[in-house]
Amino acid sequence: MPVDLTTSYLGLQLRSPLVASSSPLCKDIGNILRLEDAGASAVVLHSLFEEQIQLESGELDRFLSESADSYSEAASYFPELGSYNFGPEPYLEHLRKAKESVDVPVIGSLNGISNGGWIRYAQMMEQAGADALELNIYFLPTDPELTSQKIEDTYCDLVSHIKASVRIPVSVKLGAFFTAFGNFAMRLDSSGADGLVLFNRFYQPDFDIETLEVVPNLVLSDSDELRLRLHWVALLYNRIRPDLAITGGVHTAEDVVKGIMAGARCTMMTSALLRHGIPYLEKVEEDLIDWMEEHEYESISQMRGSMSAQSVAEPAAFERANYMKVLSSYTLKPASR
Repeated sequence: MPVDLTTSYLGLQLRSPLVASSSPLCKDIGNILRLEDAGASAVVLHSLFEEQIQLESGELDRFLSESADSYSEAASYFPELGSYNFGPEPYLEHLRKAKESVDVPVIGSLNGISNGGWIRYAQMMEQAGADALELNIYFLPTDPELTSQKIEDTYCDLVSHIKASVRIPVSVKLGAFFTAFGNFAMRLDSSGADGLVLFNRFYQPDFDIETLEVVPNLVLSDSDELRLRLHWVALLYNRIRPDLAITGGVHTAEDVVKGIMAGARCTMMTSALLRHGIPYLEKVEEDLIDWMEEHEYESISQMRGSMSAQSVAEPAAFERANYMKVLSSYTLKPASR
């Protein structure tokens, strides 16, 4: 009897837990078709950015013009206004074409932090056929006057407003940098989030010490980044209502197994596909089936949550009680002569 890879996420029935996460790959309909053919059970489109919504209404253009003198360096980080040729309306048309082209669920993505035009475009994405929305709340609080309470309130208010404006499921893609992440997850649950996607990778600039410039630096993830995701999914599993998804560090079938065992409904992949190509997804699925057959698992649901904090023999392994044990487990290798 073949293993059952099916799972559900945001109320959507998926043929497997392998989801293509938001990336530049999803800007091309041909790539979306290839992702489906390679085994992606759902596709999260690249993000529509808040700045693009503002640009359409002229707000960003006006801001950059008015602040050119005092913020000229900061303004240089925005692309030329004319180069934003994939703005709100083309994005919605792309979403419609994607829905017409594939049978797997297509999830729209909104990236920003304020209500702004989000509510209107969330509704328009729903009308364009999106099966669900992913709110990619990408915010770096650099103002020392801004409190953690205010930041969390902003996130929760945004989720509440979006949820009140659409009927399709809404997930929230988050970074890990919150003072009490477990409590914040519960607050997002109360605000109506249908799913949490853990965790966003905040791209950090580098220094060019020759030109004395701050430069963008994109580094693809590797499997080592999975551990933080496993930790929090395992702690939150069965303690909050929203579905849990893992993104960041998913590169192999073993990574997928770990994510499901922690309690994830699905595992999302981008860096591995950018590094190895879209057909690599087929290998991950084949390896996943082989692993499950070898270890006598009949279904994804059978293994889900089996390594969560509620299921393991020593839940203290997820907490401070394991800290000293981890530190003492490392042994120094003799220095080579």
